[in-house]
Amino acid sequence: MNAESEGNTMNILVNGHPKDFPEAHNLKNIIEQLCAQTSRVMAEVNGKIIRSPQWESTPLKDGDKIELVSFVGGG
Repeated sequence: MNAESEGNTMNILVNGHPKDFPEAHNLKNIIEQLCAQTSRVMAEVNGKIIRSPQWESTPLKDGDKIELVSFVGGG
C-alpha cells in the first residue's frame, strides 16, 4: 500500500455489503457511482430517508449504512 492510499478511504455498508470509498464523499457522489438512473433512486442513511435535494449536502463517514432502492417501471 502506498502512502497516498493510506487512510484515504472509508468503509460504508451499501445494501448490506461493505464497500470502500475515498474520504470526503457525500451521498450524491456515492449514488452517482453506484446507480445508472439516479432519478429513480430512494436513499436511506443510517435508518433515515434522505430526499434527493439533500443528497449533495449529506456527508458520509466511515461506518455509515446506506440502503439504495431503484424503482423500475414497466408495462
